[in-house]
Amino acid sequence: MKTNADVVIIGGGLAGLTCGIHLSKMKLRVVLIEKNEFPKHKVCGEYISNEIKPYLDWLDLKIQVLNPATITQLEFSIPNKKLIHCTLPLGGFGLSRYTLDHHLYKKAIENGCEIIHDTVEDICFEDDLFTITTLKQKTFVTNIAIGAFGKRSNFDQKLQRKFILKKAPWLAVKGHYKGEYPNDLVGLYNFEGGYCGISKVENDIVNICYLVNFETFKKHKNIDHFQVNVIYKNPHLKEFFTNSTPLFDKPLTISQISFEEKTAIENHILMIGDSAGLIQPLCGNGMAMAIHSAKIASELIVEFYTKKSISRKELEEKYIKSWNYNFKKRLKTGRFLASLLQNKKKAAVVMWLLIQFPFILPQIIKRTHGKSIILN
Repeated sequence: MKTNADVVIIGGGLAGLTCGIHLSKMKLRVVLIEKNEFPKHKVCGEYISNEIKPYLDWLDLKIQVLNPATITQLEFSIPNKKLIHCTLPLGGFGLSRYTLDHHLYKKAIENGCEIIHDTVEDICFEDDLFTITTLKQKTFVTNIAIGAFGKRSNFDQKLQRKFILKKAPWLAVKGHYKGEYPNDLVGLYNFEGGYCGISKVENDIVNICYLVNFETFKKHKNIDHFQVNVIYKNPHLKEFFTNSTPLFDKPLTISQISFEEKTAIENHILMIGDSAGLIQPLCGNGMAMAIHSAKIASELIVEFYTKKSISRKELEEKYIKSWNYNFKKRLKTGRFLASLLQNKKKAAVVMWLLIQFPFILPQIIKRTHGKSIILN
């Protein structure tokens, strides 16, 4: 059977678009299938660690033309007036998903990646080929399929992935605001049942994204009631919300967020970004990890096509090994920190330790952030 593409990417978020840019740059025939139009706001922290800056430069993305906020400092608090500050070891930048995704989308098309707005209905792997069918009754045959369909998808159910069978108790809320907030700061503010991240993005806009346990949230009538009665107990959050102007008609929300471990490969599909479980509480740079995962997958796929001695089995083994090396410890640390901050007493102990031993916070950041990417 003749293939329609060397690679088919399912999903056009950060990881999917980055993969499309990389592979089409290397002259592979790439089809990316995305159900939504571009651009679109998404629930996301919108802070990106500089660890992936060398890779973005290699992709010729010219991120600076988007006027991102330059972020060098971190501020952390639990629900009291105490704050802990530190300098971020690598630093980063703030850029909205609306702006960044659209920039990546245009670059992917410029590189020759074919982007189709459709919904994947089924994937069949047989005789070492994938046959992918869509809602609009299109069929694609390819050697390599990449799953980049996000945190939680109907396709996860079709693949019968283990995490989808468990209850996902997390809700995320995101909004853009006009208000006073330092240009160079990313803030992490704990409250009962969750935590909130604040940082600037382009055009002097402040992005707020908070994650909350649904059991805590459902005790309240709506988002406004929850914010006043729970989030405002952290005085730093109260000060910002009460002195800022929302830019969205209403906040964006996403529910059923799972932090369960996910497999990096399912039915020979290479999973990248959130599809591989790269969203974790308190790792602080899920966007950078999503982009990094696209780099890992893309380099191995290029090797698969240029060095015919590499088999599918070797490709998959190398991907899992590299994925674990780059992300496993970071995600484990994020889960551990989240479990501490969900407990009031433990959170208070963490804060006391950070106050007494301020050198601990930069060390924690190093354990949840990667080193600057080295290009092969």
